[in-house]
Amino acid sequence: MTTEQQRKPIRWTAHALRSLADREIAREEADRTIDAPEFISPGQPPRQIFMRRYRDAVLQRDMLLRVVVEEAEDELVVITAYKTSQIGKYLEGGIT
Repeated sequence: MTTEQQRKPIRWTAHALRSLADREIAREEADRTIDAPEFISPGQPPRQIFMRRYRDAVLQRDMLLRVVVEEAEDELVVITAYKTSQIGKYLEGGIT
């Protein structure tokens, strides 16, 4: 989403919040991915996957953060989030 767009409120499911804690993902990194995704790909309808490369503080390496979001009429609902080191697998053309 660009700064020009009015962002819908975000609601985090309990599962999504547990995913952040269990997978040692900073909430700020997930919020940044939703606010300024590098890529958005379609998920299982009506879901979209917001993706952004970042430097993981825990693992001390570059990772891809994937945040699964359902867009409702009046809000964005975060379903889950996970990180992967297989950046090229998920980005079109194998961009790393």
